[in-house]
Amino acid sequence: MVDTIAKRDIRKLKLEELKDFFVQQGEKAFRAQQVYEWLWMKSAKSFEQMTNISLDTREVLSQHFVINHIKVDKMQRSSDGTIKNAVTLHDGLIVESVLIPAEKRITACVSSQVGCSLACKFCATARLKRQRNLSVDEIYDQVVAIKEQAELFYGRPLTNIVFMGMGEPLLNYANVLSAIEKITAQKGLNMASRRITVSTVGVAKMIKKMADDEVKFNLAVSLHSALNETRSSIMPINDTNPLEELADALRYWYQKTKSKVTYEYVVWKGINDTEEHAKALLKFAKVVPSKVNLIEYNPIDDGEFQQASDEALNMYMDILEKSGITTRIRKSRGKDIDAACGQLANKS
Repeated sequence: MVDTIAKRDIRKLKLEELKDFFVQQGEKAFRAQQVYEWLWMKSAKSFEQMTNISLDTREVLSQHFVINHIKVDKMQRSSDGTIKNAVTLHDGLIVESVLIPAEKRITACVSSQVGCSLACKFCATARLKRQRNLSVDEIYDQVVAIKEQAELFYGRPLTNIVFMGMGEPLLNYANVLSAIEKITAQKGLNMASRRITVSTVGVAKMIKKMADDEVKFNLAVSLHSALNETRSSIMPINDTNPLEELADALRYWYQKTKSKVTYEYVVWKGINDTEEHAKALLKFAKVVPSKVNLIEYNPIDDGEFQQASDEALNMYMDILEKSGITTRIRKSRGKDIDAACGQLANKS
């Protein structure tokens, strides 16, 4: 029997590697396709579930491989129906994911890293040390868990996925793209790419790489100020990726993809709640075809950042919409369980 320590996570293998394994075991290569479908289309959590594979073959698989599946250790339900999951990974580390129900959609908000390295001052996740990137299967498993919860608690399918959980997706680029491939593949979860949005703080060179890779999903940028001095004071990434470089990357993105950009933007009292900031956002929003989500702020305890007044939000709306920029005020969901934007901090 193969020693447990030597067992590989079977989901790290490509289909061709799995075929090679079966041939080496004296089995038919087509078995690999069957197993691959169990892993990525039927989301099997164990070899025992692979009922069209013989018992002997399943035993061989269990001798050589493991399936390092995530475990939803704690589930919290908000008064507005939002569900937050504390997800334990195979090495004991924890991330959080969120199910967000709405009238016409159910959205999975998933994490891409354990913690975050970008130190945005208004975000609770940024206060956690970045410990590692999530693997393809760990990202995929979060989506499957929320898909199952949507069906169990709401009797409806999962419709949308946003990479707006813990971490910066573009700093885990290869794994995020591979996970999206598994999620959208016909022999995966078969979800439409246009239903997936990847949100970034604005890593310019990686936005250009996405454009070169001709991705089909949507791009959102966590902007929060279109003035360099203000943005750098709250988002250190702006020191190395200033607005001019970000704008250049977004022009390249739109030229290659013809896909609109969504700007995520929080208006804070005393930080960016003036007409000067609103007009700067309008100018930036015209760099490429775009829309703006003005997001309700979710406090993270220390009071440094406070939600701007309704008057300030209405001023932003007025300036943007008069110039033809599609703008929405987005109310936060799951605030009572710390599941809203910027609140994911593994408190549980």
